[in-house]
Amino acid sequence: MPSALLDIEMLSLNFGGIVALNEVDMLVKKGELHALIGPNGAGKTSLFNCLSGVYHPTRGRITLENQDIVGWKPHQIARLGVARTFQNIELFANMTVIDNLLLGRHVHMHSGPFSASLFHGKALKEEIKHRGRVEEVIDFLEIEKVRKKLVNTLPYGVQKRVELGRALSMDPKILLLDEPMAGMNVEETEDIARFVLDIKEELGVTIIMVEHDMGVVMDIADTITVLDFGSKIAEGPPSEIQSNPRVIEAYLGQEK
Repeated sequence: MPSALLDIEMLSLNFGGIVALNEVDMLVKKGELHALIGPNGAGKTSLFNCLSGVYHPTRGRITLENQDIVGWKPHQIARLGVARTFQNIELFANMTVIDNLLLGRHVHMHSGPFSASLFHGKALKEEIKHRGRVEEVIDFLEIEKVRKKLVNTLPYGVQKRVELGRALSMDPKILLLDEPMAGMNVEETEDIARFVLDIKEELGVTIIMVEHDMGVVMDIADTITVLDFGSKIAEGPPSEIQSNPRVIEAYLGQEK
């Protein structure tokens, strides 16, 4: 039985009189692909923002490997091994693919500004090490042909793959994917779904994924948590979620 990597307990988030999250519980096991679904405005991105330190919840606990991370800053949580992609691509468009992926290595860089500016000794060794890791990610995601191209010259689907690569370059323990298939055609969606599965199965990375493509979610998720108006209404394997009356009514469409 896989151990729990992330434990969310009674998580609530209020913006004035607006309740974005209402006492949400969620347990994510090590090595699983855990999908988070729900209608627009259900609280999925708010939950991601709490997990990555962008928002500080009003109440509740977020425990990562038995450490409560509520109140931690984003860079502190990133150093613990939490990486994230975004629904809207957040890359540096005028930089190359390699340079964007190298930015994902920043949490592992320890050289001071002086040695880095001279580019010798420890800084040089770090640069070689991190570039080697980035090249491994490039090979893994099959983007060798565009590695030296500027991001703004690439098709949308390839840019999404580059953003996935930047998050993967952090060597995360847990990967937060915010609608990784959004705006993609069928072929691009199949490619990303395959890479997401490979990240879980070959690299052993735990994944929490927000996604609206129910076909993809039902095919690749191990566990699904469903939010509606900030509250959890269901959780379980895809077979249970597909037949859950509350989920059908709230998100998948009324039974006929």
